[in-house]
Amino acid sequence: MIKHEFTAIIIQQIEQELQVDGEEIIKLSPLLEYIHIKTRSANRGSKSRGSFANLYAIYVLLEDYIQVVFNEHKNYAEYEGAVFSELFKRQRELPFGAKLQNHALNHRLNEEFHKYFSTSHEQLILRDIPTSRYWINKKFIEVQYNNRIYDLSKTILKIIDLYIDAKRNAFEHFIKTCEELQYIGKQSEDKIFQFLISLLDPNVDARLFEIASFSILKYFYHDKEIFWGYSPDELKKESLKLYKTGRTNANDGGIDFVMRPLGYFFQVTETLDIKKYFLDIDKLEHYPIRFVIKTTKNRDEIYERLRKSAYEQYGIERIVNRYMDSIEDIVTIPHLINMFNEAVKMGYLNDILNEIFIQSKIEFNYFEY
Repeated sequence: MIKHEFTAIIIQQIEQELQVDGEEIIKLSPLLEYIHIKTRSANRGSKSRGSFANLYAIYVLLEDYIQVVFNEHKNYAEYEGAVFSELFKRQRELPFGAKLQNHALNHRLNEEFHKYFSTSHEQLILRDIPTSRYWINKKFIEVQYNNRIYDLSKTILKIIDLYIDAKRNAFEHFIKTCEELQYIGKQSEDKIFQFLISLLDPNVDARLFEIASFSILKYFYHDKEIFWGYSPDELKKESLKLYKTGRTNANDGGIDFVMRPLGYFFQVTETLDIKKYFLDIDKLEHYPIRFVIKTTKNRDEIYERLRKSAYEQYGIERIVNRYMDSIEDIVTIPHLINMFNEAVKMGYLNDILNEIFIQSKIEFNYFEY
């Protein structure tokens, strides 16, 4: 087990609840091992990616299990199962959960769990598709230790609660920092500058990186104007404007940003998996696309790496060229920093901060609290 900053809290909670060796219990429980993996971002601040979707799927099923087994004293094997709509509604009531999609409950949690524990042929979530009824696999919430069976459901629920608190506290600190920087404004532009640069770190939360990228790109292009029209005598002047088209870091099949009136499409990603790029290109029918990539690598290096991967996958130059020609531009972290510096020179430092502040509160559902 590779320990991280939240490991001690997990072990402490297990020992407090069950009066046993916490580290040994983690080793004996694939579910606790999985939760240990998914909570590694807890103490890395708001800028580290949270793992709410899959954890919340576990959380709501455990709540239902505890209600059935401990409160109603029913035999779980005879339980008719939790109703999907009620589980989904409960997920969205949890902190940061208002915009969660149904993927975790339906298949994503089982897929990822199997990725980490491929030798297990058991499903963590059991479901009856025709009736939309769900159960958590009881085998994963019980563990045998020193000739005794321990039920982990209540302990796991409390561990996830502690993780939620840690992430909420970190994000509230992030929001407070934004508010303070907004208040001091021009009196401390260097602090604002350094704070915004920190959001372009390769280890930053994917959603904050996307929000920061949008805000920088928006104000980098803000003052640029083009003339366009249907004839040379009927041209009109229009400023470039960038639009967000959906939730950040969402698996919704959409494109992240669109620029009017040029029609630039921007897709933000943190992967260098060629299949992801080609999937985005295919869904746009090879319409030109600009990729914003969370990496410090050089743009030319990225482009060549993608081309090499494309050859390895397809081996046909005509197909490779067709895909690569659809990549209109590649924007990496160094490129974003240059654009940020340019936008700051144009006087948009505080505007970028304000945009990040507003978008972050919306994205993380901060208005709930």
